[in-house]
Amino acid sequence: MKRFLLFLPLLIAIVVGIVLFAGIGKDPTKLESALVGKPVPAFSLRDLHNPDTMLDQSLFQGQVSLLNVWGTWCPACKDEHDDLMWLAEEKGVHIIGLNYKDNREDALVWLDRLGDPYRKTIYDPRGTLGFDLGVYGAPETFVIDAGGVVRYRHVGVVNETVWEQTLLPVINDVRGNG
Repeated sequence: MKRFLLFLPLLIAIVVGIVLFAGIGKDPTKLESALVGKPVPAFSLRDLHNPDTMLDQSLFQGQVSLLNVWGTWCPACKDEHDDLMWLAEEKGVHIIGLNYKDNREDALVWLDRLGDPYRKTIYDPRGTLGFDLGVYGAPETFVIDAGGVVRYRHVGVVNETVWEQTLLPVINDVRGNG
């Protein structure tokens, strides 16, 4: 038994090394989502701009959409904002915002100052929909098909490169244009 205890630190070091080695080279923007291939979770949350209006998963019916998770507290969200404006204005991309764990007034000022790329913005101050989506933080962007099914999840900033190399090919596949 004493001999085993002498080798225990070595055994632990080997196990930790194997776990760390398995993660090397993996792209952190490609976190798997249990929701891919499943409908957007049911929800009923207020519209950011119109608090008397309730929004639900029917928001994703009828056309392919990007669901962009953002917050005013998120520096990376500010970094991607100009690119989201470009996608909405120049490319005509249908983007739904999910204002995640934020203050309504701060979010409204943010959109007024920087522009609003969102067709609708779901206000999720407690993060309930974010939790159901498996959101780790912001920004995260989901491709949702016209039937309301999650087709892809991107963790991190959306920029022109991410759009052209990752999101657009997924959208084209979903639309059958690939």
